[in-house]
Amino acid sequence: MADPTQHLNLIQAAVLGLVEGITEYLPVSSTGHLIIASDLMKLGQTPESARAIDSFNIVIQGGAILAVAGLYFPRFVAMLAGLIGKNAAGLRLFINLIIAFMPAAIVGLLVHDWIEERLMSTGPVAAALIVGGVFMIVVDRMVIGPRRRAQAQGVADASVIGMELDQLRPAQALGIGLMQLFALVPGTSRSMMTIVGGVMVGLRPAAAAEFSFLLGMPTLLAATMLALFKDLKHASDTGGQNLFQVLGVLPVVVGIVVAAVSAAIAVKWLVGFLNRHGLMPFGVYRIVIGAVLIALAAMGLVTV
Repeated sequence: MADPTQHLNLIQAAVLGLVEGITEYLPVSSTGHLIIASDLMKLGQTPESARAIDSFNIVIQGGAILAVAGLYFPRFVAMLAGLIGKNAAGLRLFINLIIAFMPAAIVGLLVHDWIEERLMSTGPVAAALIVGGVFMIVVDRMVIGPRRRAQAQGVADASVIGMELDQLRPAQALGIGLMQLFALVPGTSRSMMTIVGGVMVGLRPAAAAEFSFLLGMPTLLAATMLALFKDLKHASDTGGQNLFQVLGVLPVVVGIVVAAVSAAIAVKWLVGFLNRHGLMPFGVYRIVIGAVLIALAAMGLVTV
């Protein structure tokens, strides 16, 4: 029987769900924020509960998946129509998403355990946050800023202000997929790399964000299913408890639901924000949160 003192209470589950939902699709690293939130709430104080919390923080990505599925349902309908030969644009989008998904899917399976053992700690995560923030500021100043100013001046040429999602070609989708490989490093942010990758291959910021959201579906689903499988298998192999037994079923459900609602709000907000302000504010924020993570670690408040 599970030790009730290890269960998440519903407020803690909701906080983690809120953090996951807000940060998953924003280019700020959900991993770094979940590390801070989990440690500040003193979660995972035993090896068993720490393993369960790590699994929980991945499984609640299911809520973020549900949010995008709901918001972009017409896109999924178009892709299904494309698969039966009734929507050429939908078929192109489906093919582009598969192409962009494959690099991280293949490499991720090969290096997942190595990364988890060596890079899932405060130092690498904080470094990834800060370096990623600087990278975003550079991209914003060199690419996004000029496009935004050109658009404000009434320029309509896609080669100047960026193209729409339907104009994306397979080679460009592969480029975005290769950029997503960097997001395998905890703290880098999958959203950051795919949005920046989309902008760098020529998409408008809003179109790059939309492609990032859609690409996140198979990526997050694969990560969620892998984490759930590994947690259940570990419990079975060792005779221990799985995350549902350690943390409780209801908190897991609450975390997923809160993540879904907050992710939906964050996604709708992000598209408009990128059109108006670009990536610069997120770059600055990443540098600040990276410094905060280092400070919290120095004070002993973060122990990852």
